[in-house]
Amino acid sequence: MNRALARIDGAAGRIEAAAEKARLADRDKNTGLEQRYASLQREAAEALQQLDLVIETLEK
Repeated sequence: MNRALARIDGAAGRIEAAAEKARLADRDKNTGLEQRYASLQREAAEALQQLDLVIETLEK
């Protein structure tokens, strides 16, 4: 009985470790996506500013 409980405890520890590793991997992946999204937002804002300048020039 003690041996079975020890094996169950060991398995539970391995499951928890694997779950934590997966959570960390997801966090790192999401951080990368968030950084790319922010970069794309900056690029879009710059493009819109340039477009505004072109439109202003054409309206004069």
